Amino acid sequence: MSTRIRRVSLIDLLLVGVAAVWGASFLSAKDLATEVGVLPTLALRFDVAAVAVALIFVARREKFPRGRGLLIAGVLGCTQAAVIGLETWGVHLTSATNAGLLISLALVMTPALEGLASRSWLPRSYFVAAVAAVVGVALLVSDGGFRLPTVGDALVILAAAVRAVHVTASGHLTRGRADSSLGIVVVQMLVCAPVFSLAAGPNLPAVVSGLSPRGWGNVLFLGLLCSVFAFVVQLWAVRRTSAARASILLGSEPVWALLVGVVLAGEMIGPLGAFGALIIIGASYAGQAIERRHRLSNASTAKVLVYE
Repeated sequence: MSTRIRRVSLIDLLLVGVAAVWGASFLSAKDLATEVGVLPTLALRFDVAAVAVALIFVARREKFPRGRGLLIAGVLGCTQAAVIGLETWGVHLTSATNAGLLISLALVMTPALEGLASRSWLPRSYFVAAVAAVVGVALLVSDGGFRLPTVGDALVILAAAVRAVHVTASGHLTRGRADSSLGIVVVQMLVCAPVFSLAAGPNLPAVVSGLSPRGWGNVLFLGLLCSVFAFVVQLWAVRRTSAARASILLGSEPVWALLVGVVLAGEMIGPLGAFGALIIIGASYAGQAIERRHRLSNASTAKVLVYE
């Protein structure tokens, strides 16, 4: 029992770690895109990630996915590219406030998609927790005032929808397969890197040669932590838990985004924002507890039916 608790805690902590680096990625991507443009930002991020994950893959002597596993990894690479591409364009065209709120809509979309895929709906109390988390995000990121949606807002909403599809598909398509998480991520990077490098055009080498030290720091952060670390951990964790649980833990991303903004960018958070942050944390803990009880209850029911 204690081993199971430690394992669950490790999964939770790693997913929160992913949420933290993704939260910090808003400021980093916006800063890099301001310096070099959106497409070069995406290209450099995934080029660095592809090289790093390939070196790790070779050093560990992992097996490359084959057949159906290769096809699944390729599809997940396409959805991952769509998520990051839409999110980066959206954040570039809207405020961090709106982006932080709208990307959290994946928190509500993922359980609905997982329910449709597995034909096993979570209890209403889970959706109450998910909606509460979204309300908390709204209070958190609108503390300085909210405005009408823009093109950037629409892109972030679309990114949230594709992220929900990606997380759900990752769990259902890879669970129970022998393909390693690292092998699947290698394929994802090999899909994303050339796509964005070609999109960035022939001027990419010139962009690289003129990159500032701060720009290189952003590239390495986005490529190594926000891509390699985050993608490997996300896939590893979602194969060992549910997509809904992973989504609600990753839903703390806006909190981290605001913390980074306060500490590094000098943004201020008022009482309403602080209250929203508390709601998000409370809803996340409540949601994962509800999901865990529901999953364990279903497992117990299944065992009873088998024995009968």
